[in-house]
Amino acid sequence: MVNVLLLLSLAISFFLTFFTLPFWIRKAKGVGLVWEDMNKPGHPKNVAGSGGIVVVIAFVIGILYYVAVRTFIFEDINSVSLEIFSLLSVVLILAIVGIIDDMFGWRNKGLSRRSRIFLAFVASVPLVVINAGSSMVNVPFFGNMDLGILYPLVLIPIGIAGATTTYNFLAGFNGLEAGQGILILGFLSYVAYITGSAWLALIGLIMVASLVGFLYYNKYPAKVFPGDSLTWSIGALIAGMAILGSFEKIAIFIFTPYIIETVLKSRGKLVKHSFAKPNKDGSLEMPFKKIYGLEHAAIYVLKRLKPSKKVYERDVVYLIHGFQIFMIILAFFIFL
Repeated sequence: MVNVLLLLSLAISFFLTFFTLPFWIRKAKGVGLVWEDMNKPGHPKNVAGSGGIVVVIAFVIGILYYVAVRTFIFEDINSVSLEIFSLLSVVLILAIVGIIDDMFGWRNKGLSRRSRIFLAFVASVPLVVINAGSSMVNVPFFGNMDLGILYPLVLIPIGIAGATTTYNFLAGFNGLEAGQGILILGFLSYVAYITGSAWLALIGLIMVASLVGFLYYNKYPAKVFPGDSLTWSIGALIAGMAILGSFEKIAIFIFTPYIIETVLKSRGKLVKHSFAKPNKDGSLEMPFKKIYGLEHAAIYVLKRLKPSKKVYERDVVYLIHGFQIFMIILAFFIFL
């Protein structure tokens, strides 16, 4: 009975997202909140924007239901509730920042780079003030070290800012951001569960459930785009789970695709976009002569592997997902 009541939070999150998004899509199109589908011929401006708002709201409601069950049915109020609301605060702050960035529009460059980093640091405060996680970390070549006050004051803000800003880099293809979120958060939820943080695992799975509902409308051909409200929220949740569950090393390892993406983006001074150059038949070409992102690398590799030499948007997404799954499998055998 306990598990069933608590697991209902997953169903609530999924169904709220799944059944609310059609309304959001109609409403967004009605008010002109539509964005260009940059990997389609002619860049049609016909996809509803900022669908991540629905995902985040469903996630919040799912968590509140979970907390309510623990509070009123099982009378289980402890420090975990403080950690849950601190994590939720971080996610909500960054969701709001993402919404603001969406409203400014990526073609107008949205918020400045400095503003994004500053706001991401500010958003980490709820976890800093409760001294989240463990200050005892394993440093290569030095072994276990107690960082003391440096952990909450330095590492937590860096972790939140780093994850939120870089998760937003690997994006721009139908289903990519949502699919990546499902894979990463799903695995981290498993890690949390087997390391003794069942409550944290459930928090992660509530977002996964919402993302699954969202992916139905976001997969190729997308009817709705997530926007920064979702990518920033997912990045924040990934970092927050790693901090609260004390499995930062695992999270960093499976974040390898985003580290590579950041390095490649840096080659283009963080201004080269991730989109491909679409042909009339829907196939994709490299947008630049050089590779400035994993998306470009995927097109480059697939063009050499596929006999037809035709690369489509779904191919790129599947290859990046495949790379992410490979890193997750490696992490499983190395760390667990």
